[in-house]
Amino acid sequence: MNDFVLVFKNLFRRKLRAGLMIFSIFIAFAIFGVLASFERAFNAGQELAAADRLVTVNKINFTQPLPYSYYGRIAGMEGVKRVTFANWFGGYYQDPKQFLITFAVEPRSYMDVMAEEFDIAPDAQAAFVRTRTAALVGETVANKYGWKVGDRVPLSSSIFSQKNGARSWDFDVVGIIKPKKPLIDTNFVLFQYEYFNETRSFAKDTIGWLVLQTTSPAINDKVIKTIDETFANSPFETATDTEKAFNKAFMAQLGNIALIVTLVVGAAFVTILMIVGNTMMMAIRERSREIAVLKALGFPGGRVLRLVLGETLLLALIGGLAGLGAAALVTTAMRESLANFVPGLALNAQIVVLALALMVALGLATGLMPAVNALRLKVAAGLGRG
Repeated sequence: MNDFVLVFKNLFRRKLRAGLMIFSIFIAFAIFGVLASFERAFNAGQELAAADRLVTVNKINFTQPLPYSYYGRIAGMEGVKRVTFANWFGGYYQDPKQFLITFAVEPRSYMDVMAEEFDIAPDAQAAFVRTRTAALVGETVANKYGWKVGDRVPLSSSIFSQKNGARSWDFDVVGIIKPKKPLIDTNFVLFQYEYFNETRSFAKDTIGWLVLQTTSPAINDKVIKTIDETFANSPFETATDTEKAFNKAFMAQLGNIALIVTLVVGAAFVTILMIVGNTMMMAIRERSREIAVLKALGFPGGRVLRLVLGETLLLALIGGLAGLGAAALVTTAMRESLANFVPGLALNAQIVVLALALMVALGLATGLMPAVNALRLKVAAGLGRG
């Protein structure tokens, strides 16, 4: 009989007790997997933000507009390499429940600034610039609705209306946007700002925000200061920040996900640590006579130590891996329904590796004291216990 068989049989000697401990660890790692996946998805935008990109919004709030003229004025400022802008459309397809992330953009400048993130075929780029009603559709959206190049799709807005009172615009799909990096989200639609601006019934010649690329990240602070000082005391004052800081501030409105993960998972792990540790102490004490017999038969202290630690490690791995499996199923089931709010929701390799490290740490932390007690147990004392 090898050591693994001994560990397995000792662990499941009392099936109800082992089952309850495994279930508690299962719950902890299921919570960890789901919350860590949410935290990663929320912060993906910060990880992918370019160091030389800045975002300029209205100082009051990013939902307030800016004049279209700011686009040209910022483009001429020293240190600005490229600049583009976008306007939130508030779009949906067929039904308001089928919400779509939709932006009106200036085709040439937007594709230039975002060239490192998005893969757009040259003919699609040319068609997007040339065709007034053109739309570029993210790969995620295209797959979801089965859209392809050449389709004509109507998109409605929950905010804007046309001059004739209609709330729907017809667009021609001229290309599919694919990501150049794994974490980049393509759950959006782009269309021409000029077409939108000419037809909307209000807020003409205004834009939502500007995205600009500096000549070097080293001069970001200088460019930020120049922009905001230029428009200070105007009817439309600006607030400019790095793309990473902007994304972080935007996601912070939904709550501090990292803190939530730390508090919830931390509380669960401390509770489980105490429960499992105490239970293992009781289990080893119950087996004092058996451990003494093993030592009397010639089992060295190191082997006894490994057997006890093996139980807690096996316990943590069984419950933890099952919990991660449940978390993977939950995130997969929720991915499509939450795609508009939490794009890229998935249990990735980094989370799995971290979870495995936590399982090992949990196993060692709960098993170390019982293992040391078993190592120190004297044969005579162990045999004398009832």
